[in-house]
Amino acid sequence: MQRTPIEWAIFACDSMMARYRAPELPPAHRWHYHQGVFLCGMEMLWETVLEERYDTYIREYVDALVDENGNLYFARDELDAIQAGLLLFRLDASSSDQRYRIAAAKLRSLFDTLNRTSEGGFWHKDKYPYNMWLDGLYMGGVFALKYANQYGEVQLRDMVLHQEKLMRKHMKDERTGLLYHAWDESRRMPWADPETGCSPEFWGRSLGWYGLALSQFIDLLPEDHAGRAELIQVQRDFLTALVRYQDERSGLWYQVVDKGDHSDNWLETSCSALFVYAIARAVKQGIVGDEFRRVAERGYEGLTNRMRTDDEGRFVMPDICIGTSAGDYTNYVTRPTSENDLHGVGAFVMACVAMHDLNA
Repeated sequence: MQRTPIEWAIFACDSMMARYRAPELPPAHRWHYHQGVFLCGMEMLWETVLEERYDTYIREYVDALVDENGNLYFARDELDAIQAGLLLFRLDASSSDQRYRIAAAKLRSLFDTLNRTSEGGFWHKDKYPYNMWLDGLYMGGVFALKYANQYGEVQLRDMVLHQEKLMRKHMKDERTGLLYHAWDESRRMPWADPETGCSPEFWGRSLGWYGLALSQFIDLLPEDHAGRAELIQVQRDFLTALVRYQDERSGLWYQVVDKGDHSDNWLETSCSALFVYAIARAVKQGIVGDEFRRVAERGYEGLTNRMRTDDEGRFVMPDICIGTSAGDYTNYVTRPTSENDLHGVGAFVMACVAMHDLNA
């Protein structure tokens, strides 16, 4: 069946809504980035189609976890816990109920208490001491910029840009233009290079989070902010490097991005969706030339070719790598895949909305 990008986004969201009440989205009854990524994709769809059922569903998730006093249960030692807080800003702006702002302030306070490297880089989680992961730039950074814009705490902008610069300083590979998944300042993790502290591989979804973060940072920073022009060039260079690794036949990207010639490597859908989003947005933002439009189109076509339906005719997204820590090549290519993991479906919805916007 032929669908437009928005029709694909609607199909994906409606199918997930048919499977789960909002609080039951897996892992059920948790404030978690899996739900947050999916519902951020749904929020992008809502902003395009303005259909009330999407707003209602998002509110049902948040209201099940944030009580009338703004209390919520979340992990207090990790950047991942912050991401679902992106859902709070629109709800607060459209309501006189203070609980959304109170909850946002609780999440914002993590930036004051998270452990840091010697240069001020946030540990990704306490159980990974002295580690910075690419994932964390999106998990915390977009929230911090939205908080700065909505509540006037503008110093958070420089904090976010400092995190990005540290990642680029320690994790970028000049030969490929890609960034390693993780960096360990202490060099104690089993995967850490004794000289650089980097993990040894370029993992697709971590690079996807990085590209998504940069894309949204550029949208959220004031045009006259001193760091914005640098980010634009960083994103241009990153996407220029990334497109070299797009699989020519499928239009997708591999789990380990630069090793598509390895027989045990495989095409992964969630990173491909995140890359399509970042590339389509970059064309729309004027960061890259129109020649990148075809890259986004090929990636989008590859994604839609992979999507399936179940026995009840509902959307199924296959080939999503489950949650993954840093490691060696074998660690990544032997990770199980799942269907309809929320961070994958959310990335697909974001890609569809970005493709719609690109062609609008």
